Amino acid sequence: MKQLRSYWHTDPKVQKLHDEFAENTLANFYLPFGVAPNFIINGKEYCIPMAIEESSVVAAAAKAATFWSTRGVFKTSVLAMKKIGHVHFTWNGTDTQRLQDFFDRTKSQLFADTEAITRNMVARGGGILDIELIDKTADEPNYYQLKATFDTCDSMGANFINSVLEEFAKTWEREIEADTELTEAEKDVTIIMCILSNYTPDCIVRAEVSCPVDELAADGNGDTFAAKFQQAIRIATIEPYRATTHNKGIMNGIDSVIIATGNDFRAVEACAHTYASRDGQYRSLTQVEVKDGMFRFWLDIPMALGTVGGLTSLHPMVKLALELLGNPNAGELMEITAVVGLAQNFAAVRSLVTTGIQKGHMKMHLLNILNQLGATEEERKTIKAHFENKVVSHQEVIQVFCEMRGIPAPAPQVKK
Repeated sequence: MKQLRSYWHTDPKVQKLHDEFAENTLANFYLPFGVAPNFIINGKEYCIPMAIEESSVVAAAAKAATFWSTRGVFKTSVLAMKKIGHVHFTWNGTDTQRLQDFFDRTKSQLFADTEAITRNMVARGGGILDIELIDKTADEPNYYQLKATFDTCDSMGANFINSVLEEFAKTWEREIEADTELTEAEKDVTIIMCILSNYTPDCIVRAEVSCPVDELAADGNGDTFAAKFQQAIRIATIEPYRATTHNKGIMNGIDSVIIATGNDFRAVEACAHTYASRDGQYRSLTQVEVKDGMFRFWLDIPMALGTVGGLTSLHPMVKLALELLGNPNAGELMEITAVVGLAQNFAAVRSLVTTGIQKGHMKMHLLNILNQLGATEEERKTIKAHFENKVVSHQEVIQVFCEMRGIPAPAPQVKK
């Protein structure tokens, strides 16, 4: 209990707020809240908040941001912002055209019956964009959908979409029962569920960078670097084992911004990985082109983010993160977040095809090892200096630490 209390906020009002974010809360669970400076996006400079516990992610993003700040900067565009939800139902009729005719007669009523829910969203420029009847009987007997597309403006919109869909279901059942053109057998409909989809291929953002190939490497070997980089992306495109780790690195950057800004990183993760598999094979989310002496690297990724609603107006650190970004709207936050994913991927691939990933990663991990060992401040300085120009290994850190303290190093554990 003492350890749990040590993580409680000193202000009871703030702690109560945190307690009510979820159920059965015992304490707060902290993540480091860092910033990655020097991001220039569409001509505007950002210091981007990132909440993440993994060593080297913030440093890698910041390093990539600095690299591109003098070579062409990041350019972004929101390609679309549509979100999708479904009423999943079964219908036991035999003539799908009869159901389609009923849908055509009822579509306007679906809009009318949800006006009380959509009024405020419509006033902000959003709302229901369209409703379609989808025949899925080729996949599952008697299975159909009402597929609705939405614009939820600056909110992520999950609660709004789900409320609309549930109202659709009530109208659908009521109108089908009252319809005089359907037979009694054709009125046999069962609503299975009403739910938004976290797969949002029409809510997508692009982030990209480009520069002359000869500016890619300080040693003048830009052509060599570009060729290896291009091959690395090609491998991540054709090899799912590599693509999984490749895209995980992209999400390291993206998730950290999403968490810092109070959005749903699980939804964005699920959507991104589905999108990476959209042609039937899991592939790289980033692409590269080397043509006519120019290097171009870009990321297209779907994500549904919000800057109003949810935690954005409640969590003190979320409010601070959004203020740090200049209080962006949803589209701008999509662009900023995508850029961090692209920067993270560039930094990782650049390390892989040059020095190797471990040199930088383990140097950042060194502090974790020293904390585990309980090293003093003086010991930390000495050991950090020892590894200044060396690749850090866990075993060698322990060896150096034990030598400094004059104690025998523990023998490596062997599994029996």
